[in-house]
Amino acid sequence: MNNIKSQFSIKDLENLTGIKAHTIRIWEKRYNLLEPKRTDTNIRYYDLASFQKLLNVSYLNNNGYKISKITTIKEDEIPKLVREIASNNDVDNHAINTLKLAMLNFDQSLFYQTYEALLKEKSFRSIFYDVFIPMLSHIGMLWQTDTITPAHEHFITTLIRQKVIAHTERIQSKQVNKSEKTFVLYLPDNEIHELGLMFINHEILNNGYHSILLGPSVPLEGLTDIQKYYDNIIFVSYFTVKPEKENIKKYLYTFNEKILKPSNSQFWILGRMLSNLDLEELPNDIKPFNSIKELIDKL
Repeated sequence: MNNIKSQFSIKDLENLTGIKAHTIRIWEKRYNLLEPKRTDTNIRYYDLASFQKLLNVSYLNNNGYKISKITTIKEDEIPKLVREIASNNDVDNHAINTLKLAMLNFDQSLFYQTYEALLKEKSFRSIFYDVFIPMLSHIGMLWQTDTITPAHEHFITTLIRQKVIAHTERIQSKQVNKSEKTFVLYLPDNEIHELGLMFINHEILNNGYHSILLGPSVPLEGLTDIQKYYDNIIFVSYFTVKPEKENIKKYLYTFNEKILKPSNSQFWILGRMLSNLDLEELPNDIKPFNSIKELIDKL
């Protein structure tokens, strides 16, 4: 149990549940909703049970239950009511909350149970868009605010990556390539956040196109070799942290000169580093996208 995060500040609770610290304090004083503990040095904190309870309370509150009503429900009945509501509607938010618990506790079994339950109701594609993407976006914020550690992020993304690989293999085992286009997916030097790119590869294959996934940290020189084998290439890359904001413009213009101009190729790009660019000034054969869904819709 030593690796489990078991103490939370009120700011942690705000980040994890979306309920403002001010509101938590009001609920605490007015309704005795939570009972904060204190460290040996008299610093207030909340335990894992408090976090779990607040997740459930937040869920009920978002589904129309007033806090005054929630506090009259017996403590052991609250999780049952949450499961009942989640079975009828709003499955996605409930699943996201459960996956947060799995992440915080490094609980692989809970991840699999939640995923298998989702798969009975939704396609893998819907699970990724409706559950995984919103959760991963939130996890990025939690990591930046020190609410979770990089280990938590690696744990949950590794489990999601396994699911992407499994579903991609199923498509590849049945695919007969009849496409004239070839998509080449890669990440630039020192960029290792490949989960989004892996899902894009899954979607490209699922749409019947030929896709080559090169993976992370690929130098530009390695891309020129691909052009010896294929025409009509669309390169795809995801810029999460690399190239750095002061280098990304130069990187794209170098890509244009070395890769695009001598060929009949295009370059599709996305990721948060694009916010450092004037997208209107990009070369014609470089196409930016705001999201994975927008890119897939372009296929």
